[in-house]
Amino acid sequence: MSDQLRVLVSAEAIQQRVQELGKEIDADYPDGPIYLVAILKGSFVFLADLSRAIKRHSVRIEFMGISSYGKNKTSSGQVRVTKDLDVNLEGRNVLVVEDIIDSGVTLTYLASILQQRKPASLRIVTLLDKPERRISPVEIKYVGFKIPDEFVVGYGLDYAEDYRNLPDICVLSTS
Repeated sequence: MSDQLRVLVSAEAIQQRVQELGKEIDADYPDGPIYLVAILKGSFVFLADLSRAIKRHSVRIEFMGISSYGKNKTSSGQVRVTKDLDVNLEGRNVLVVEDIIDSGVTLTYLASILQQRKPASLRIVTLLDKPERRISPVEIKYVGFKIPDEFVVGYGLDYAEDYRNLPDICVLSTS
């Protein structure tokens, strides 16, 4: 059994789009701090680049762990929090940073949890949107790339914890 990789989105295209997203976010949040809530583990690379692309000084970074995949290529449909936030979000501007949104099940669950914490605003930024797989509707404010229904790895995304370190977004096929 061997894995085959095909580049879907190049490292250069990713970096250009992340810079554009940073400018959009700066324009939409002119005042006060913004909390970037990254969903571990997949979004850590995107978070690092996006946080540097946002030029304002009051960017605060938090992490949550949500699991719905395990070691599979598709969501199990069972969502659980594996790491919660360390801060109170009440009255804060919150931007959830995701690596990829496909079924929307995980994000719907997460958004309901975060809304209960009464943030001033709650928006979502995702590097990758896979709308063909959507089961639960999700309002995404900022999208890096819409991609087809293929299994992708790289730039933080993994398959069984491998491939996160690739600079490109690649389609993974196993044979």
